[in-house]
Amino acid sequence: MKPTLVIAAAALALLAGCAGKVEPQYPPKDLTSFDEQASFSTAWSQRVGRGLGRATYPIAPSREDGVIFAADERGQVYAMDAESGDTLWRRDLDTPVSSGLNAVAGQVYLGTRNGEVLALSQNDGDVVWRTRVSSEVLAAPQANQQLLVVQSVDGNVTALDRSSGNEVWVHTSSQPALTLRGTGTPQVIDPVTFVGFANGRLATLDNRSGQPLMEMRIAVPQGRTEVDRLVDLDGQPLLTPDGRLYVTSYNGRLVAMEATSGEILWEREHSSYLSPLLVGDTLYTVNEASHILALDALSGRLLWRSEDLEGRWITAPALADNKLVFGDFEGYVHLLDRNSGDFVGRTRVNRSGISLRPLTDGRWVYALANDGRLEALQIRETQ
Repeated sequence: MKPTLVIAAAALALLAGCAGKVEPQYPPKDLTSFDEQASFSTAWSQRVGRGLGRATYPIAPSREDGVIFAADERGQVYAMDAESGDTLWRRDLDTPVSSGLNAVAGQVYLGTRNGEVLALSQNDGDVVWRTRVSSEVLAAPQANQQLLVVQSVDGNVTALDRSSGNEVWVHTSSQPALTLRGTGTPQVIDPVTFVGFANGRLATLDNRSGQPLMEMRIAVPQGRTEVDRLVDLDGQPLLTPDGRLYVTSYNGRLVAMEATSGEILWEREHSSYLSPLLVGDTLYTVNEASHILALDALSGRLLWRSEDLEGRWITAPALADNKLVFGDFEGYVHLLDRNSGDFVGRTRVNRSGISLRPLTDGRWVYALANDGRLEALQIRETQ
C-alpha cells in the first residue's frame, strides 16, 4: 500500500540525512531580473484553515459560477466570492481532506484520507452524500453527466452515481512495489474514462461497466533500483475536442495519440509528473527538473525551452491574460510570454511555497500557498 511505502521512503531519507548532506539532483536556480511587462495587484487575500498540512496534500481549490471552493487538510471547507473574497459559508467535515476539489453543477466533490468521497451542496456546504472507496483519495474526483470517477492510491478506479453516491463499478490495477506520492487524475467523458496508473500503463475504461476497452504502456520500468524503475502516470491525460490525447509519465515519455484507436501520433522522451496545458496548437509541459517546454501539438516539434526555473519545483502550467502562469517552492508566481518563454511578470505570494497549479480566469490568478493563504491577483500591463 502506498502510505506504507511513503513512511519507508521518509525513513530512508532521514537515514541519508544523518549520514551526510545530500545534494539535490537539480539545485534550485536563483531568480534573475528581467524587463517587467506585467504586474500583479492583490484584489483580496483569505486564509483557508491550516492549508495543505505537513504532507502537502494536493487540495486544489475549484471555481464555478463566480465562487471559489477551497479546503484545508483538517476538513474545513470554504466558499468565497471570487471577486470580493467574502466568505459565503464554511463547513467542518470532521474528517481530513486529501484531494483536490471539483465544483460541478451545484455540487462540490472531494476525497479524504480515510477513503471517503463526499458531495457537498454549493449553496450551503451541506453534505449531500458520502461514500467509502477502497483507500485514500489524492486526485480530485472527476464527473460526467451520470458518474463521478475516483482514483484512489491503491490503484483502484471507482465510478459512483453522481446523484446518490452509490457504487456503479470498480476497476482494479496492479501496483508496483514503489510509487510516487500521488495518483493520476482520470479524464472522464460520457462514454469512457482515460486513466493512467503507477505501473506506467494507460487504460480506456467503458463507463457502462468499468471494463478496459484499450490498454497501452506509456513508460517501461528501467534501472536496477525500485526508485530508478518508477514510471507513474501522475498527470491528468489531456483530451482535445478533435480526439487527440496527450499523456505524460515519470521516467518515461510524452505521448500524443488518437484517443479512439490508440494510434501514436508522436512521442518524445520526457519525464514528468504534471499535467500538460494546450493553448491553440501549442502544448506546454514541465519536466521533473522544472524545465518548461513548448511543443507543436500536432508534430511534437520543440518551439522553445526554458531552464530558468530549474529545480524550483514549479507547478503545472496555467493560462491567464494569454500568459503562462506558474507557482514555485518559494511562493513566487511567475508570468511567462507563451510565445517565447520570456519572463514578463513576477510576484511573491507566501514563503510557504506554492505546489498547486494556480486557478485562473481571464486576468485573475488565484494562488493557494501551502500554509493556506489564498491570494486573488489581477494582472495589469505595465508597458
